[in-house]
Amino acid sequence: MNEVTSNTRRIIVMGVSGCGKTSVGERLAEALDGRFIDGDDYHSATSVAKMSRGEPLNDDDRAGWLTRLSELLREGRDHRETVVIGCSALKREYRDVLRGGDDALCFVHLAGTREVLLERLKARQDHFFKGESMLDSQLATLEAPGEDEAVTVNIDASLDDVVALSVQGVSRHGAQQPA
Repeated sequence: MNEVTSNTRRIIVMGVSGCGKTSVGERLAEALDGRFIDGDDYHSATSVAKMSRGEPLNDDDRAGWLTRLSELLREGRDHRETVVIGCSALKREYRDVLRGGDDALCFVHLAGTREVLLERLKARQDHFFKGESMLDSQLATLEAPGEDEAVTVNIDASLDDVVALSVQGVSRHGAQQPA
């Protein structure tokens, strides 16, 4: 039996590019007997092309993408399926769109220093997110969630530790939700 076996959950693993949303999200979904969805797979071709050119996305670029991810969360809830989505969710207004009225949605914010993030980005291959300037743009856009909105996990640790801390945070969040 996995570490967490309670009710189905909806979780967004959030943060800027390079923080580990996919790696942590996949492992978190596995620990929760859930399904991982990489939000990057739902960007429009126009947005992917824009990021590939090193151009940051704006609110308009993200609007349809956020709405689609919110729909995926709702579908998971309706099917009583645990769903973990990796999504930057940089602004509170983006998180509100994702929440879509679902107060039980849990955000896990993977936070790290610019130096750690940049080192991780430079090690990546075959990803459309390019450049130091795009990281800086995301860091400038990020409205870090408070304790009332998300579980924050420092990424300057091993993947196993980051996943374990994420599982603990999600478990605490779930204990605070009404049955």
